[in-house]
Amino acid sequence: MSRSIKYLLFSISIITTLLITSCGAGTPTEDAQAIIQTSVAQTVAAQNVIEIPSTETPSGAVIPTKTPFQQLTPLAPLASPTLPVNSSTKAECAKASLVSETINDGTIFKPGEQFTKTWQITNTSNCVWDTTYKIIFWDGDLLGGGYVYNLPQVVGPGQTVPISLVLIAPATDGTYKSEWKLQTPDNINFGVGLYDTSFYTEIAVSSAEKPKYGITSVLTSFTRDPKTGCPANSRYTFYATVASSGPVEFTYYWEQKDGNDSSPKTYAMTSATTKSFTREWMFGRANSQGPKWVAFVITEPVKERYQIDFEFVCP
Repeated sequence: MSRSIKYLLFSISIITTLLITSCGAGTPTEDAQAIIQTSVAQTVAAQNVIEIPSTETPSGAVIPTKTPFQQLTPLAPLASPTLPVNSSTKAECAKASLVSETINDGTIFKPGEQFTKTWQITNTSNCVWDTTYKIIFWDGDLLGGGYVYNLPQVVGPGQTVPISLVLIAPATDGTYKSEWKLQTPDNINFGVGLYDTSFYTEIAVSSAEKPKYGITSVLTSFTRDPKTGCPANSRYTFYATVASSGPVEFTYYWEQKDGNDSSPKTYAMTSATTKSFTREWMFGRANSQGPKWVAFVITEPVKERYQIDFEFVCP
C-alpha cells in the first residue's frame, strides 16, 4: 500500500476517535454514526485502488490493440483442365508438309462428275497424330464433301499419310477451288509448309461436248553435282514439270544462254496428268563463271517460256 493511502487511513482513524470521545461514553449520536460510516466507506474504497505501474507511456506512442484476424472470402477454385493422355494435343504437333497430290489444278470435269482428290501429307512434328486429328474444310467451294473428317490412320513423326476426299464437280460451268486444313484434338488448325497454308484442289467445270484442254502449269528447278567445290566437271540438271487439264499435245525445246539449244519435240498427254522433262549442262574449271540461264519453251498450242536462272562459280 502506498504512503498516501496509509496517511489517509491514519487521519480518518484519529478524527473518528476524537468525535466519539467528544460525544461521551454513551451511545453515539446520529451525526457521529454518519461520520463513522463515511470513514469506513472511504477506507474500503482506498483499499480497492489498483496501483498503476510507475512506468509511464511516452507521449505520442500508440498502444497496440489486438485486431481480430480478417477472414477473406476464398477464391472460387479454378477448374482443372483434363488433358488427354496423348501428348499430341500440343501446338508443337501442328506441323506438316505437302509431298504430292493427284489431279492437276485446272483439270476439267463435267458438271456433277465425281472425283477423288488425294494429298500426300507428311507429319513434320515430333508427335504422333492419332485418329482424333481431323481434316476440316477451310475455304472456297465444298464441292459436295463434308465439313469435317477424322484422320484415316495413326501417323508417326516423319511418316506420310494419304488424305483422300471424294468430291463432286458443281453443276455450273466455271472454276472452283476447295481449301482444307488439319486440326489437333484441342482445336488448333494448321496447314502445310513454312507458311502454314491450306492444301487445296482447283478444278474447272465445262459442259462443252469437247472441252478445250490445255497446259495448266509448268514448274522448274535445277540441281548441281557436286553441290559445291570446283571439280574437273560440274553437272547441272534442269527440270520442267508440265501439268495439263486433260488430253493435250504440245511442242517444246530447251534454250541456253550459250546458244546450245535443243531440237523441238512433240509430246502428247492422254489425260489430266503431269510429265517431267530434263536437260543437263556440264561445266569445267576452264568455263567462264557468273550468271547463266536455261529456258523451257513451249511453242504449240500456245507459246510460253519458263526461264531458270543460276550462277556457275568455281573458286
